[in-house]
Amino acid sequence: MTLAVIGSRALDGLQAPEVQVEVHLANGLPSFTLVGLADTEVKEARERVRAALVNSGFAFPHNKRITVNLAPADLPKESGRFDLPIALGILAADGQLDAAKLARCEFAGELSLAGELRPVRGALALALGAGRSGRDRPLVLPAASAREAARVTDAQVHGAAHLLDVVRAMQPGDAAEPLPRAVAPEAVAAASAPDLADVRGQAAPKRALEIAAAGAHSLLMVGPPGTGKSMLAQRLPGLLPPMDEAEALASAALQGLAPGGFDAQRWRQRPVRAPHHSASAAALVGGGVPPRPGEISLAHGGVLFLDELPEFPRRALEALREPLETGQITISRAARQASFPAAFQLIAAMNPCPCGWLGAPAASGRSCRCSPEQIARYQGRLSGPLLDRIDLQVEVTLVPAADMLAQPAGEPSAAVAERVARARERQRTRQGAANAALAAAQLDEHCRLDAASARFLEQAAKRFGWSGRSLHRVLKVARTIADLGGAEAIAVVHLAEALQFRRALLSA
Repeated sequence: MTLAVIGSRALDGLQAPEVQVEVHLANGLPSFTLVGLADTEVKEARERVRAALVNSGFAFPHNKRITVNLAPADLPKESGRFDLPIALGILAADGQLDAAKLARCEFAGELSLAGELRPVRGALALALGAGRSGRDRPLVLPAASAREAARVTDAQVHGAAHLLDVVRAMQPGDAAEPLPRAVAPEAVAAASAPDLADVRGQAAPKRALEIAAAGAHSLLMVGPPGTGKSMLAQRLPGLLPPMDEAEALASAALQGLAPGGFDAQRWRQRPVRAPHHSASAAALVGGGVPPRPGEISLAHGGVLFLDELPEFPRRALEALREPLETGQITISRAARQASFPAAFQLIAAMNPCPCGWLGAPAASGRSCRCSPEQIARYQGRLSGPLLDRIDLQVEVTLVPAADMLAQPAGEPSAAVAERVARARERQRTRQGAANAALAAAQLDEHCRLDAASARFLEQAAKRFGWSGRSLHRVLKVARTIADLGGAEAIAVVHLAEALQFRRALLSA
């Protein structure tokens, strides 16, 4: 046989479309040609495959014209995951392996020059693609990647350490040595998160943090340096409920696409991303060729903390507007388009002015030296449309040292997390999602107001000149406050508290 077809998968965003690796051996001048929109990493597979086959004891067809086609031809192929299917295709086309048995499996793996299989990027995404395809075809991966992909219960994943292991498994009849079914590593107990009890005072910001956790709302904290804004943000993950299976798989698959890969020890732990304020728009939302996920997608299902928010490039901040609204980001290029989930919870912190001391009490010995124009220019770095999309905006004030030392420890995270879990359960039972994810069409059903509450909200909207989006955001926050209190209906007291968390900035 001179033609062999081996199944594999590429990566297109978070999708894993099927790829047919077609290998043809023909007479003629010896050559090794690889076609099918292959990236440089894939084209280099020619040398890796040649050395791996020879060093594994197989006869390489040096006297043949070898043509490898990666179909479909219009789908970009990148990384070394096609080394293994190319090597198997050459062996099958040369008659050294049974092509019919190979056709019943899918393969992905990078080969070393000695024939060892090295882990591949995006193993979970490959397994998710194989599971969604509905085909009953085992997916063969390098051992380390197979353990990661084994968390996808819909896919049958097998691991191999060496090219010889795969070849032995593909032998006919009783000569075959089946590859073991991959087993996912046991989950590691999550490290204890910082406790909210460590934060002395700051009752309003801690309440805002609890509301944000209960309804998956975005939060902006404004205050002078050293007031505890970063300290509060670090304690949000400890208040959030654990991830369910679907959330954990989506989050792990996205992190598996990043250069660092997915850390198996963080399975079912909500990701926390905190990029520096020098990050570009592409670093935040994703980009490159082919498109890779950015920080907002790597924070999917978790927390994105942006400290010193006005210091981020304006273009990067404006790029957050769409994913904050839709929970998804679409990266468009001239030739390709890729979509990534980006349902993150934004927690941001900023100073009220360039020097940072606007509003500091006289007893602190600090005073603001910024002019009104400088303050307006600094706060104006955050556009109205972006602020409109931030549900909670709270002021974090300086606490005098004497008061801080005299105050007892605050409420522990465990007690707050219990209330948050009860509120999230009410939301899941009522509407199947967190309050922050309520669509406009669902507000009339789940955020009904009585006559007094409607009049109060109407007066507040007129006084502060709210947009329709701001009005909806206040309703969602009030719904969360009612859920924390165990109330079935939204009352004036819930709306009044929600109103207090929209007034941290003059420009808000």
